[in-house]
Amino acid sequence: MTSGREKAYTFLKETVLTDPAMQGEFLSEQTIADRVGISRTPIREALLLLAAEELVSLVPKRGAYIAPLSGREISELMEMRALLERYAARRTVDMGTAPVAEMDRILQEQEKLRGGERAKEFIEADHRFHATLIAAAGNKLMTKQYEALRSRQVRAGVSALYRSAGRQDEVCVEHRHIVTALAAERADVACAAIDDHIAATRRILTEG
Repeated sequence: MTSGREKAYTFLKETVLTDPAMQGEFLSEQTIADRVGISRTPIREALLLLAAEELVSLVPKRGAYIAPLSGREISELMEMRALLERYAARRTVDMGTAPVAEMDRILQEQEKLRGGERAKEFIEADHRFHATLIAAAGNKLMTKQYEALRSRQVRAGVSALYRSAGRQDEVCVEHRHIVTALAAERADVACAAIDDHIAATRRILTEG
């Protein structure tokens, strides 16, 4: 059975922290408790866990502050993504394990999620697209490390969609370039497509 702390942690990480409107805001323990339907104690415990992950800052007498991703955090996140994803592209092409069919399936799902108020679902699919490539490299430690970036990736991705009209269409095109290169077993082309994709998101987030 899921504990109150786990419920609060998941709700905060998956719903509250990924909401662009919440960036730069303080969280009310009571408001969150009311929304989740539990007491304030597990909310406080969940916030301590998130603070340990540096996803919120606990400010005395003010509460938990959700700081917007800084330029440095964005740069470091994108750099880490590029390193891991380029390695996975080369590794899977060399081993013949590039998950082209699964990535294509997720991409088709993404294309159906474009438009409307489904930005978070679109970005969740975006993360699965890239995580599928990472997992196919067969390095469990690397997969775990990539998954640890998930919350920040979703926050960054949703923010990019809100800042740039038409970004969803661009993402799908960029993803198609990656899949096509992997299908052709062109690791160099796939790495270049990954670089272009990540650079585009980074530019939107840093330049506004």
